[in-house]
Amino acid sequence: MKSERRFDECFSKHLKLTFIIHKFGNHYLIMNRKKFIQLSSLATAGMLVSKYGIASSTIEFPVVRVPLAQRKFTSKAVERVISEIKNKIGNKEIAWMFENCFPNTLDTTVDFEIIDGKPDTYVITGDIDAMWLRDSSAQVWPYLPLCKEDKDLQQLIKGVVNRQVKCILLDPYANAFYKDANKISEWKSDLTEMKPGIHERKWEIDSLCYPIRLSYGYWKETGDDSVFDEQWLKAMKLIVQTFKEQQRLDGKGPYHFQRTTAWATDGVPLGGYGYPVKPNGLICSMFRPSDDATVFPYLIPSNIFAVNALKQIIEITKSKYNFKNDKDSFTLLYHKALKFYEPLSHLIIQEGIIDHKAFGKMYAYEVNGFGSFSLMDDANIPSLLSLKYLSKEVIDKEVYNTTRKMILSNENPFFFKGKAAEGIGGPHCGMDMIWPMSIIMRGLTSNDDKEIKLCLDMLQRTHAGTGFMHESFHKDDSNNYTRKWFAWANTLFGEFIWKVYREKPHLLN
Repeated sequence: MKSERRFDECFSKHLKLTFIIHKFGNHYLIMNRKKFIQLSSLATAGMLVSKYGIASSTIEFPVVRVPLAQRKFTSKAVERVISEIKNKIGNKEIAWMFENCFPNTLDTTVDFEIIDGKPDTYVITGDIDAMWLRDSSAQVWPYLPLCKEDKDLQQLIKGVVNRQVKCILLDPYANAFYKDANKISEWKSDLTEMKPGIHERKWEIDSLCYPIRLSYGYWKETGDDSVFDEQWLKAMKLIVQTFKEQQRLDGKGPYHFQRTTAWATDGVPLGGYGYPVKPNGLICSMFRPSDDATVFPYLIPSNIFAVNALKQIIEITKSKYNFKNDKDSFTLLYHKALKFYEPLSHLIIQEGIIDHKAFGKMYAYEVNGFGSFSLMDDANIPSLLSLKYLSKEVIDKEVYNTTRKMILSNENPFFFKGKAAEGIGGPHCGMDMIWPMSIIMRGLTSNDDKEIKLCLDMLQRTHAGTGFMHESFHKDDSNNYTRKWFAWANTLFGEFIWKVYREKPHLLN
């Protein structure tokens, strides 16, 4: 029997069959004929909303989550949340997707152990066996609120902070690392200062901001300041030093990068230093969080993220400020961060806000200090869209709202709208490829029920029957997607659903 037949064909030609086989994605559902007739009747009435053509409240979805015995880490607190949401929301397809996506980082990507008496957690991004500072931070971020009820989970996340500190001390300009400090990268021929243990050395401002965000968030959720040890202090000092070097106020600085490749976005022009900027105090970033090269090195979302990160360093160090010793390490770091934070905040307003002919004052994506700027947004985070999510305390709300309107319109060259969905993509995967991450972020940064529901519906119908998020999919065909195992997008989806469940549960029924 063919896997997908119209109900009338199945009913007229196979009236005497006991079972009907229905295909969804790469899986088959076998149900008795009576139930199939009932479901098909509902479909005729227009009551079925699942992408499978079967009511998500009645279908039994296939088990696609990693079996318990094969999971890298299990958290009782995470499992409790999964169980609660599965049992309480009416949209069973979303519940199934949440069960698959929310624990995906823990299920498949973490490697936890105790090294030199300290927790240490290596986190791969998914289908690439390397740890990105950005991805690893974002992957475990949604679990932070559960640390108080799960001490093992708390230790795991503390281990991520400790591992990130080691990575930063190895090379603050690298974005991705191996667990094996002696491993030689496939990118060893890149024209930059490659070291053993480094997977890739693309300088991205956000790579140093994310570990600050994670350690700050860990401290706020747990009250445990023991993570701020001497190694952490050294890493933070190196971060501030690296930010200062990349202001390029006294020459080009020590970092350069070139790669022999046909992909223009994978290399940095002009000897590996990028297109020129007018030094003004903003921080140069040679790459975007997509790992694509910048056009104008002053990447505004990442500079705003740096302002937020410096603000967090200030708060951490102020809590440990030694008023009796001006040479105390925390005190010195406090003053360095404060001295950097204030002028950089003003520069964002002065250099990062432009006047759009149709929308008015908004944040540019990139600028160069000479008056040139880029009007666009990229799906990867930090993006302009994500500023309300990452850095809401340091942005102008009115300017953000204007920016949001522009980047979710056809004025953004990387906003795609098709038969499958609408959302933001970027050069990394090419034209017409929407990133689920952008749809998720749109939902996370919205308070409007209608918009949030639109995002939920698009995510539900574009997972291509897999039950997981992907890197990107074609605007007209969600079955045409990239990366079947991308843990960051999976966990971010889980964060979104959990937020909606807590704040607007009616949208999940």
